[in-house]
Amino acid sequence: MAAIDYSYFLNPHASRRRPALTRELTKLHYMAPKEAISLAEGMPNEVTFPFEKISVVMKDGSSFCLKGAQLGAALQYIPSQGYPPLVNLLRDFTQQVHQPPIWDQREVMITTGSQDGISKSIEMCLQDGEPVVVQNPLYSGTEVVLKPFRPTLIPVDQDEDGMVPHLLRKALEDWQTKCLVSDGELKMPKLLYINPTGSNPTGTTMPLERRVEVYRICCEYNILILEDDAYCFMNFAPTTPPSFLSLDTEGRVLRFDSFSKVLSSGLRIGWVTAAKPLIQAIELQIQSSYLHSSTMSQVLTYNLISSWGFEKLLTHFDSVRNYYKARRDITLAAMDRHLKGLCEWGTPNGGMFVWIKVRGVPDVYDMILTRGIKKLITFVPGQVFMADQSEACSFIRASYSKANPKQIDRAMCLLAELIRDEQALLKRKLEDCT
Repeated sequence: MAAIDYSYFLNPHASRRRPALTRELTKLHYMAPKEAISLAEGMPNEVTFPFEKISVVMKDGSSFCLKGAQLGAALQYIPSQGYPPLVNLLRDFTQQVHQPPIWDQREVMITTGSQDGISKSIEMCLQDGEPVVVQNPLYSGTEVVLKPFRPTLIPVDQDEDGMVPHLLRKALEDWQTKCLVSDGELKMPKLLYINPTGSNPTGTTMPLERRVEVYRICCEYNILILEDDAYCFMNFAPTTPPSFLSLDTEGRVLRFDSFSKVLSSGLRIGWVTAAKPLIQAIELQIQSSYLHSSTMSQVLTYNLISSWGFEKLLTHFDSVRNYYKARRDITLAAMDRHLKGLCEWGTPNGGMFVWIKVRGVPDVYDMILTRGIKKLITFVPGQVFMADQSEACSFIRASYSKANPKQIDRAMCLLAELIRDEQALLKRKLEDCT
């Protein structure tokens, strides 16, 4: 691993954080031998809790029951890093799936969904007004985290294969030129946010060659890569390209994984994998906010994975992938029936969304959020996913995850009517102006 000075990436708030002694004692309590006696923690006694047992039955007929000491643990405070048995399991799972280089210099941290990990990572690195490199369009949940920092977003456009490396290099070269003539007022970006597999909102998956080139460029410019890969196990191609974590020989990737799309979104189980100094900084943030993610969710997840094993877990992920691939195909067929000539779209390679360009309507915002809602159909206007939301946008995002096939077909039929009405409205307005 090249020697990375991680202090360069931490903002002053993160740099000033120190471990909470009570949280460190909780960690020590979980590692202590059974004969150890502790009067240090402020843990309530489990005998006062009203729960006797929790039984869980899976759809495949398997089951498990939380009772006794394990139920007590599920109802109790735990170390901020996470429920230790699940931390160990996720560490092994990540190593098996991604086989990252320099594994001994990395750690994992359980978060309340991957969104929490992304938020904590940005909040520990960014300062007001600093630049951030983002794929364009980008996941709107990341834009919401960035916005309070009033950053300068450096957008890098995507095509059917995701972020375009030569556009990334040009954007950084141009920004570097601006920095050189700014008399120190401008800084080079420290972070790049990317959603490489089944990207939200475009559904694109970056091929290996592009991932290698993007990683190489980030090494050249000393940029940390925020790899948001919530759709990693929902890639529709026969094979999924190696992750940025798999390519990371320097320790500059923070990888965000999630079980929300493949086990349960309500469990809110995500995890970050990164170099140990970065994980330690995230842990300090969690210590000072919500202490740790839900213990109950973590214990339930641990029992599920333990009873299934990694092989059955990955088989389940395959079934989830096939389910959404079939729904994608149903959606594309409905679009072929109703939207030909009105819209343009590509075939999503993964995820839950199709990215649609509306012809003849340069700004779809009011069409979707005002007139579309009156027709009882809801889509997301593409403007909310763009790095520059002040510009008009002709794209919309459609999700194929929840609506049934008849509803999808009906929605596309109504969307076609809506677009025709909008095109006619714009034509009348143009005629009135001439």
